[in-house]
Amino acid sequence: MATLVKYISDAGYANQILTEKQIARILGGSADRRYAHVKRAIKDGSLIRLKRGKYVLAENLRTDAIHPFSVAQALVPGSYISMETALAYHGWIPEAVYSVVSVTPKRKSKEFNHKVFGHFSFCPLALNKIGFLEGVERIQLGKHAGLVASPLRALIDITAYKKIKWHPKGTSKRAQGLEWVEQSLRIDKEHLLTIHKREFAVLKLVYKHKATVNFLIQLEKSIAQKRKDTR
Repeated sequence: MATLVKYISDAGYANQILTEKQIARILGGSADRRYAHVKRAIKDGSLIRLKRGKYVLAENLRTDAIHPFSVAQALVPGSYISMETALAYHGWIPEAVYSVVSVTPKRKSKEFNHKVFGHFSFCPLALNKIGFLEGVERIQLGKHAGLVASPLRALIDITAYKKIKWHPKGTSKRAQGLEWVEQSLRIDKEHLLTIHKREFAVLKLVYKHKATVNFLIQLEKSIAQKRKDTR
């Protein structure tokens, strides 16, 4: 076992996502000494670099799995899992999602292709700062925690990112109203009917673009009508 791995395991950090500061506290000594240990561990495969300054031990050296959502939030701190990734996590769409998509508080998009943990996308949106985490839930991912958008927040984040406008059925060649939600995203009516009106209320203060807020308002009206029709 590499010396660094032994130090990390003995310190009780084997299942953690590690920062350079944590490794410095565990190893002690000079920066050159720490760099040599890290470089050697990466070379022999016992230490995996997520990005500069963030590391995990190899799978065979951990007792717990590292969830890709935890990796995403280590790659871009302050981000949250959203869009199709969050919808799939909540069981709202049938398709498998092969990229972990997050909303970032930063202004620029980022992508990471990691040979162990897969593909990660980080998307900026036009959001009011005060409402950045409205409709975002803190969930437990094994021994780690992560921030994941509620189904409604994930859905409206998609419309904001893709600039989807609400068009009632028959008023546009492109179905972008409720039909788009049910047909393009393949979200079942039964899921939509579970959304509480208070969820719509809080999200109306989140988005800067009027088209996104209008989509949210029209979706709420359409779901309310569906509830009436099913009685």
